[in-house]
Amino acid sequence: MLKKILIGAFFVIACSACSLDDNGSDSSIETLPIKEAVVPDSFEFGKTYTLTVTYDLPDGCHSFYDLYYEYSGDARIVAVNSLVQGSQCVDVIKTESREFVVQVQQLEDYTFRFWKGVDNDGNDIFEDIVVPVN
Repeated sequence: MLKKILIGAFFVIACSACSLDDNGSDSSIETLPIKEAVVPDSFEFGKTYTLTVTYDLPDGCHSFYDLYYEYSGDARIVAVNSLVQGSQCVDVIKTESREFVVQVQQLEDYTFRFWKGVDNDGNDIFEDIVVPVN
């Protein structure tokens, strides 16, 4: 009898943990292009620098989610990930800025590849900025 109660309780908990309701809360992550990047002219080895990127949220359904920052060989790819929620959005473009910190731990130049979007063929477009290390 106890075994049946435990199995029943487990079934109820398992079913209540997953909701099949779709309350319009569909959300997704969308990568947004960088409009502008502010970086120093040069880095000094061992120091820490704050860089700033500016981007547009295309409508009221987009909000900042996180900064995409990936090492790709000697380069760092930077873009903005936005959270997209809802379907009835206010068509107002909102420009925002985010800062990120770079601790200079290499003597080689830093190459930042700021993602600008895709071209007509679906290829990624980047603005490459090289920051020399002194």
